[in-house]
Amino acid sequence: MRAGRYAPSPTGQLHLGNLRTALLAWLFARHTERTFLLRIEDLDRVRAGAEAQQLRELEAIGLNWDAEPVRQSERIDLYEHALDVLRERGLVYECFCSRKDIAEATSAPHPTQSPASSAQLPDDGPSPHSAGRLLLPPGSYPGTCRNLSESERERRRRDRPAALRIDAARAAGTDGAPAHQVTDVLHGTVRAAVDDFVLRRNDGAFAYNLAVVVDDLTQGVDQVVRGDDLLSSAPRQDWLAGVLWDAGAIEVPGEAQDRPVTEYAHVPLVLNAEGKRLAKRDGAVTLEDMGVLDGLDGQDIPDTEPAPWTADRVRTVLLESVGLPGESLDAALDAFAPDRLPRTPWIFTGLD
Repeated sequence: MRAGRYAPSPTGQLHLGNLRTALLAWLFARHTERTFLLRIEDLDRVRAGAEAQQLRELEAIGLNWDAEPVRQSERIDLYEHALDVLRERGLVYECFCSRKDIAEATSAPHPTQSPASSAQLPDDGPSPHSAGRLLLPPGSYPGTCRNLSESERERRRRDRPAALRIDAARAAGTDGAPAHQVTDVLHGTVRAAVDDFVLRRNDGAFAYNLAVVVDDLTQGVDQVVRGDDLLSSAPRQDWLAGVLWDAGAIEVPGEAQDRPVTEYAHVPLVLNAEGKRLAKRDGAVTLEDMGVLDGLDGQDIPDTEPAPWTADRVRTVLLESVGLPGESLDAALDAFAPDRLPRTPWIFTGLD
């Protein structure tokens, strides 16, 4: 099964940027005749009622999906199995570092470049992300706890619970951090070092980088459309998908024998006039703010006269913001061409 997906976290109402990305994910999937799936990424913070509210918001702008939504909280056994396979192969180690420890270690001066920061791959794409230095994903880990002795681990366990990290170099069979590249529809070739990223946090929760990879593989998702703030994480996630697939850690959907090549499209965000992510302070940024839908628990309902906004009108504005006709989703799909999509953020200055 070839599938695309949209995967919101149920932490609150979807704002215009979320809805715009959802529309693009739907258009990409329908344009390529893929199944379109909805996944609720609820491993972390969850706001009561948010999932149902988000489904209403997506339906209000006309989106549909081809199967019942799945929830990450109901798929823990899949993540456990994948982690167990990696541990059996000696590819996982305990990490006791705090965020402060990592920030201090990565900001300290180094006399020479590490393999992760100096590795190079052929530059064969037009993206500015693929030129010059190898990308380092945010919060890249320097390997502080990788070679701790057992006695040192025992001592540190008494002070702090351990997170679990993948030993990327060992998994790749390299001396230093491996490098991996993916091809993005909008950004071309994107390459990055693969650090020893977290698989399970020290509070016991599975990390996004593991869960999303397991989910996509087991659901047959071979098209990932999401905001371009996640672009630098795509190579490490695609690399992990290969490791898990080759290790037999994934229940293969259908008759698939070879891991499908994933199509990535990291789309521009919607930013406010200050160049920052949208927030409540930016005014009417959700369907609830605009009076289109009631808010969670009946809140956020404007007490003024009925707003002139409708869900159809909001969808029209969002489609036109990416250069597509706004009269209907069918019209937008007929005109959809990935190579014509904007590469820069949409600066939101309010709705008239």
